[in-house]
Amino acid sequence: MADGANEPVISRPPVTADTVVQKNRGGIKISTTALRAYTMVIALVVVWLLFTWATDGVFLSARNFSNLMRSTAVTGVLAVGMLMVIVTGQIDLSVGSVVGLTGGIAAIALTWLGWGLIPSIAVALAVGLIIGVMQGALVAYANVPAFIVTLGGLLIWRGLIKGISKGNTIPIQPRAFKDIGQGYISAVVSMAIAALAVAIIVWLNVRRVRARSRYGLAATRKTETVLRILAPSVVIIGFILALNSYAGVPIPVIILLAVGLLGAFLTRNTIFGRYLYAIGGNVDAARLSGISVRRHILATFCLMGTLAAIAGIVYTARVGSGAPDAGVLLELDAIAACVIGGASLMGGRGTIFGACLGALFMASLDNGMSLKNIPDFTQDIVKGAILVAAVGLDMLWRRKSG
Repeated sequence: MADGANEPVISRPPVTADTVVQKNRGGIKISTTALRAYTMVIALVVVWLLFTWATDGVFLSARNFSNLMRSTAVTGVLAVGMLMVIVTGQIDLSVGSVVGLTGGIAAIALTWLGWGLIPSIAVALAVGLIIGVMQGALVAYANVPAFIVTLGGLLIWRGLIKGISKGNTIPIQPRAFKDIGQGYISAVVSMAIAALAVAIIVWLNVRRVRARSRYGLAATRKTETVLRILAPSVVIIGFILALNSYAGVPIPVIILLAVGLLGAFLTRNTIFGRYLYAIGGNVDAARLSGISVRRHILATFCLMGTLAAIAGIVYTARVGSGAPDAGVLLELDAIAACVIGGASLMGGRGTIFGACLGALFMASLDNGMSLKNIPDFTQDIVKGAILVAAVGLDMLWRRKSG
């Protein structure tokens, strides 16, 4: 069926065993998606407490907490794009190399070519988008498996930045560029952002209550509504206060929050996002329903390429230089973050919140183990084991849900 005005409008994501709230004699049971989110939060708290005890409180000190959030930003931005790719039943193994290539190109444009800040960032974003278009077209229209396309991309883009840079590290001098990865916003501005976030939470919950009333659905309990407003508001304010206790909110964290909110809006509140879940849930049914599967897969890879470029700019600004080996294995961290956060590699399931939470979990492991001077090989073993365990639990949950 051709793309265009006749394309159907799906009003909500496909209903699955993970999204249905089940009932029993005792009342309402928590959904599987919510259960996974709570499990992830509990696991994160346990890891934080363990590392805090093991490092005599250093792990959750103001300075280290700020560093932890900064290091989470790159993986988190990648995880947002990877989540959308995985939801459609695809995979992208090239994002680490794209981070190295786009960050290196930004550094070269800024340092070697003498371009300004905006042109250097623009050319890096353009390269990321072009890579997304190329890889997405091969997957969607040439029917080459995404695994093969992006595995080839992993080697091609890494080789390209090695050739362009001649294997050299490109140090960056302009402070304005470094601030993208190293700077902070003031306490006043950060508290204003927190106030805005709380206001949005209140507005969304009021809107939800009114929508349920308008469509004749059962009214939400006032206690539940208050908790839905109070819980995230307390977390947001506490988060901002914790970061302000050191030097303010790092700019990379602001970038991650902006990307995460945009990704959440796309996946939960737009037709495009609902189509992604439909494609991942059952690609044949989605195609027969009139959804342009190819076009949406192409758009997803374009988003992934652009977000990888954003992550590359943040990464390069944070370390203060472009390097041909930048971003090595970041693709595995991004995939692990999505899977740990509840996404299924089979497609059709996952949330932006879960992916960002998984990114924070992975960054916490890296940070905590580094503080304890645990050898690199042991860190790789631990992260690999966690990834395998997460996929194993996902398969177990799928079998139980039928």
